[in-house]
Amino acid sequence: MSKIIILLLCAFATLAQAGEAEIRQSFESKFPNLEKIEHIVKTPYSGLYEIVIGGQLMYTDELGTYLFDGSVIDIATRTNLTEKRAQQLFAIDFDKLPFELAMKQVKGNGKRKMAYFADPNCGYCKKLEKELSKVSDVTLYIFLYPIFQGSDVMVRNIQCAKNPVKAWDDWMLRGVTPAAATCKTPIEKVLALGKRLRINGTPNLIFANGVQSPGYLPAEELEKNLDAALTK
Repeated sequence: MSKIIILLLCAFATLAQAGEAEIRQSFESKFPNLEKIEHIVKTPYSGLYEIVIGGQLMYTDELGTYLFDGSVIDIATRTNLTEKRAQQLFAIDFDKLPFELAMKQVKGNGKRKMAYFADPNCGYCKKLEKELSKVSDVTLYIFLYPIFQGSDVMVRNIQCAKNPVKAWDDWMLRGVTPAAATCKTPIEKVLALGKRLRINGTPNLIFANGVQSPGYLPAEELEKNLDAALTK
């Protein structure tokens, strides 16, 4: 019986490898200038293969005939399977982030940790700050990431203020414009970091367990993710 099981496992492994080979061959022949295929794995649903190209998670069939760009939803549980899988695939080593480039804000005992990329002219970033004002016992590392036109000037004025964290809060929560200031800032290094981490929008949250959450989250979701990251 054990020999039969081993043979079956070998057969399944061979089929999986054949599917990956077919997909690579199909994509490389049809799209010679396509970015490198970073990852191909068969999923447990409907014979689809997940494929990562240029940092984007998509799906294809076993022959690489079709490419599906979108989310797979488990209807029974209403779970976005693509979103959950992306969080695993694109997790970041939190402890290796260059925190010296970020503004640090400690609230309460600061035992929970979160980093995030934010633009001072991003509406959802301001919504995030309002939700974060309801959250305590957290250490925040704020990477000012100017991707909107003119935001680099605002970032410079905030980072060059006598109290950058206060200047950030004043602007994001109360609409108080920071005074013009000049100093050496890490803007270029943060932009390079964001590019390396493939952060294309703001806000982009990174919890202590490495899970990324692009976009704004309400306070209750922030609490859940911060608590979950403590058990990493």
